Amino acid sequence: MTLTSVARREAAPLPVAALMGAMVSIQIGATFAKGLFPLIGAQGTTTLRLVVGALMLIAVLRPWQVRPSRATMPWLVAYGVTLCALNLLFYAALATIPLGIAVALEFSGPLLLATLASRRASDFAWIALAVAGIVLLSPFVRSLQPLDPTGVMLALAAGGFWALYIVLAQKAGAELGSRTTAYGMAIAAVLVLPFGVAQAGTALLAPSILISALLVGLFSSALPFWLEMVALTRMPARIYGTLTCLEPGLGALAGFLFLHESLTTTQCAGIAAVIAAAFGAAVTSKPPVPSPE
Repeated sequence: MTLTSVARREAAPLPVAALMGAMVSIQIGATFAKGLFPLIGAQGTTTLRLVVGALMLIAVLRPWQVRPSRATMPWLVAYGVTLCALNLLFYAALATIPLGIAVALEFSGPLLLATLASRRASDFAWIALAVAGIVLLSPFVRSLQPLDPTGVMLALAAGGFWALYIVLAQKAGAELGSRTTAYGMAIAAVLVLPFGVAQAGTALLAPSILISALLVGLFSSALPFWLEMVALTRMPARIYGTLTCLEPGLGALAGFLFLHESLTTTQCAGIAAVIAAAFGAAVTSKPPVPSPE
């Protein structure tokens, strides 16, 4: 065993811890965001989350050092539009349904994207399991705590934009790298401003609101982005995909601990099915072909 392999093995807990920290941070950010809903609404909260997140990422990544070409600009603009729509839809869903359920429903988008690229029988089995989980989380299943149909549809729509976000991030990121997120967040922040101002007005500038917005931006954008970069540079893609399957469960746990959201047995089973489907798809997926650099 070489010294290099020993060092890599010893450093293995670092990327795992970084990725887990990023996922926990995102869920904590969502709980802070939901706490702002009664004060400035979902659209106002989305506005502050994107604006503060954009400012933090711009300060850290300095995107002006790498300017997008004309060929990349359409992909970048589409990426920013998608990021804006994704956040608006998810926070609107979060206003009416529990955090864990919203994350599980949103997770259906990238899960479907990951499995559509293959035609193996196992992939269709994972899709079927995910669909079963979504059905258990739908308002059509009788429950002691019925879900708001609009919230469910908004979360599923956010999942669709999440899948589109992944595709567009790869297109724009081929030239801009990590700075893609800073550019995209800035575009999304500009686009979302009319929605936030229309709903919350000058309340967006209240000192107490801005302090909470800083926490949302830190935990939802700046901190998880940095931690994910630490993880992605030291972790195989398959392990990354496997660990991110825990996000719906972490969302449910964060909702229970910080927002006092309780779920029924059926809803817990639905979240578990989505997690299992995502885990199975990640474990059985073929390793991606490395892109030339």
